[in-house]
Amino acid sequence: MQFWKPGTAAPGSSLDRATETEQNVLSSAPLSAAISVQSARERLPIYKHRDKLLYCIEKHGVTIVVGQTGCGKTTQLPQYLYEAGWAVDGNVIACTQPRRVAATSVAQRVATEAGSLLGDEVGYTIRFEDVSDKERTRILYLTDGMLFRETLIDPLLSRYSVIMIDEAHERSVYTDLILGLLKKIRRKRPSLRIIVSSATLDATSFLDYFNAGNSPDEATIISLEGRMYPVEVGYLQESTPDYVKKAAETVWNIHMQQTPGDILVFLTGRDEIERCLEDLSEYIPTLPRTAPRLKILALHAGLSTDEQLAVFEPAERGTRKVIVSTNIAEASVTIDGIKFVVDSGFVKIRIYNPTSALSSLATVPVSIASATQRAGRAGRTSSGICYRLYPQSALNTLPRTTPPELTRTDLTTPILQLKSLGIDDLMKFEWVTSPPAESVLRALENLFAAGMVGEDGRLTVIGEKVSECPVEVNIARMLFQSKEYQCGEEMLTIAAMTTIQDVFIIPDGATGALAELERRKFTAEEGDHLTLLNAYNAFTRYGRSSSWCKSHALSFRAMSRAVSIRAQLKKYMQRFGLPVESCQGDARRLRQCLVSGYWRNGARWVADGTYRSIRGNVTLHVHPNSVLFTRKPRSGWVVFHEMEETKKTQIRILTEIEPDWLLEYGHSFKDKRTGASASSTHMQDIQA
Repeated sequence: MQFWKPGTAAPGSSLDRATETEQNVLSSAPLSAAISVQSARERLPIYKHRDKLLYCIEKHGVTIVVGQTGCGKTTQLPQYLYEAGWAVDGNVIACTQPRRVAATSVAQRVATEAGSLLGDEVGYTIRFEDVSDKERTRILYLTDGMLFRETLIDPLLSRYSVIMIDEAHERSVYTDLILGLLKKIRRKRPSLRIIVSSATLDATSFLDYFNAGNSPDEATIISLEGRMYPVEVGYLQESTPDYVKKAAETVWNIHMQQTPGDILVFLTGRDEIERCLEDLSEYIPTLPRTAPRLKILALHAGLSTDEQLAVFEPAERGTRKVIVSTNIAEASVTIDGIKFVVDSGFVKIRIYNPTSALSSLATVPVSIASATQRAGRAGRTSSGICYRLYPQSALNTLPRTTPPELTRTDLTTPILQLKSLGIDDLMKFEWVTSPPAESVLRALENLFAAGMVGEDGRLTVIGEKVSECPVEVNIARMLFQSKEYQCGEEMLTIAAMTTIQDVFIIPDGATGALAELERRKFTAEEGDHLTLLNAYNAFTRYGRSSSWCKSHALSFRAMSRAVSIRAQLKKYMQRFGLPVESCQGDARRLRQCLVSGYWRNGARWVADGTYRSIRGNVTLHVHPNSVLFTRKPRSGWVVFHEMEETKKTQIRILTEIEPDWLLEYGHSFKDKRTGASASSTHMQDIQA
């Protein structure tokens, strides 16, 4: 084992603290009854920089705050601005977060410190959930995607006096887009102040970005020290063939051999987390009666807000908390009490292939910056230990940073939204990092094929309406096409149900077999979309209770969220004058409407039980949770909702369709090189 202290070089790395990514601070040092909230705030490292920060924000249009872990910037800086009068005359101070769990948990913390009820002076806004008051809220935490959507309604974001882009180093799609828009807005509204929170590695590039084309003092950098403790780092002598199983073994060894302190495990996704939880559950019966109890929790984006916030609750006395998480806990949230970190060394990122127009989730090694960030979680409140489940020599093969999401994602929806803001010349838009030219070209082709962009490159009437819907372009298009097929009632439900995750709860063992029998009661032979529709209709007609859901293998939280999302989407349809009528059980019309949105996601069954995608001729496997996992579609053709790539490429939420429907929607998609229909061309390739 080696020792390193954040702020110096990490083991095996030439990077210093300047390269480490920054993270949110959800709480200060533990408070005792004798210490007031105010005195605890004054003990944070950021407090002595209060006047300097306020001066820089007053003098400069853009302030880049380089704040290490524990300095308190995320919770304190908006409060300093509020106290300094930046929220008078109805103005609002906004702070964006890349993930919803961060926005909700930080807002709760700040509301407590400010002595306010959450949703009053301090609130938050995430997709399909608004806990704020339009008249009273003065400090608003929200996801960067929600702030971007607000520009569609108010292009100058006129109600905000200060906008803080937190976690800018994560470089999500909407972080990059909102930074580009804010640079434009600053030229129209010089009174707007922008704060960008970044690690030092990116600070200079952000400084150059905002100063380019502006006065030299448009932006400035302020560096804040954090509160970090030494972290001991251990490595495996050789690589492990199953890092999930090894993670569970490591957690058990820590629990049996180490001093008190909670454990944080980093894995790549929900499936791995659930497998790790199962492995840990098998260890628990062998726990000696004198040993502390284990409280095992999961943390990933598929959980409800309440389930995510449960990880922040302190463990009971005599209990050690084990949190098995995705990289959501790497930078977006800080959990007090963590003393041990188990790092698998892998992360799941979204990768987009513009040639095949298929997006996938791929498991890749973490970057050096992320590995350093993960280890730093163990040094948040005291000295700690990080166990890396890979050899030290592997550090030499890791990339320095993770590429910005904008360079590896489908740009169809972002470009549609940029055009709705009047940004038609994408070449002149000031990108923080320019996206690949082919991704931009394919996105424009897709929008043209979908009838949302005309030959002049400008939005059509339907394109303008679709850009306002808080769902993906393909889902929004289905909602608009539902008027033609007279199935708006059903399409609303399907749109809501595909937005949530883990609708069915199917455990392993005998209980799982019974749950599978319950799920089959909702199964539609046409596929998963109609199965989800059946489950929703049954829930609203007969259940709407947790006991009913439990007896029918459904998640009450997921179904309740689907009801809420559907109600909000219905308001959009009513605003656009779209009829919400039922197809009266006509599955054919419903499936045709699905093709109107999913026509790029078509696939053909082949004799070995796999599928071939229409575009790219990619080999696809059906996800085990699908209704069509064990059966062949009668027509041999399906459309799917999404694709995920792990050890093999899997497709989720399938529905069988007729191949002629694909041609109907693909004929307008002209291949720029051949002038032929792209869909029919690819179909001929597959059949040949």
